[in-house]
Amino acid sequence: MFFVLSKTVAFLLMPSNILVLSCAAGVVLLFTRWRRAGRWLAGVSVVALLAIGYLPVGRLLLNVLEDRFPRWDASRGAPDGIVVLGGAIHGVPGRPGDEPSLTGDGARVVAIGRLARAYPNARIIYSSGDASLLANSRPEADFVPPLLDAMSVPRERVTLEARSRNTQENAIFSKELAQPKPGERWLVVTSAFHMPRAMGCFRRIGFEVEAYPVGWRTPPKVSLLPRGVFGAGLAMTDFAAHEWIGLVAYWLTGRTSELLPGPTA
Repeated sequence: MFFVLSKTVAFLLMPSNILVLSCAAGVVLLFTRWRRAGRWLAGVSVVALLAIGYLPVGRLLLNVLEDRFPRWDASRGAPDGIVVLGGAIHGVPGRPGDEPSLTGDGARVVAIGRLARAYPNARIIYSSGDASLLANSRPEADFVPPLLDAMSVPRERVTLEARSRNTQENAIFSKELAQPKPGERWLVVTSAFHMPRAMGCFRRIGFEVEAYPVGWRTPPKVSLLPRGVFGAGLAMTDFAAHEWIGLVAYWLTGRTSELLPGPTA
């Protein structure tokens, strides 16, 4: 049930969808005896849409998440294992014969090549199954081998975990494969904005990992000046809101160790 709700209700909770619906409701009210309320609702909705479209609301929300965990410190020595979370590959090629392409989170896959060369003795797990609502697509992990070939990473270096559908299951099934021993050091690789939720899930099940964030989407300091592309601002706000909603939902349902996980002392 949680998985279904995350794929349906979460869509309706996006700021742009809420504001468009409230604006439409305001317009409808203009033709009723609640015209005054309709004008107020439509007006506020339009102003709010303009605000999240042109002001750096989304960038600020995302920057808070991306700044939560610092870059991994390689001076601590080589890790024993590495878990790379999926969400980085378009599972269905655009045309017959096409190779799978990377999403905006493709830095997760690129990190495999870099880490595999840097730490030849580390075990590597790529965790991602079929995250579609109807479970009618191939697991994302199926599309990893050709990309490993392109990066000159031997296929046997990477264990593919193809059952997980969300971040919680990434943690559970990766731990089952890793069977971490006391004293081993494991990394979890995912996008910087997603790292708080991922770390919360791994900590919740007792799999102690170190954060290896990649793929930052915001600069260290976000400009407060308006941006000129309205649609880009809306998209960024929805994107950030989706992750914040995920954090709250995971925390309320006990899937993460805390609301906004951060580095431990």
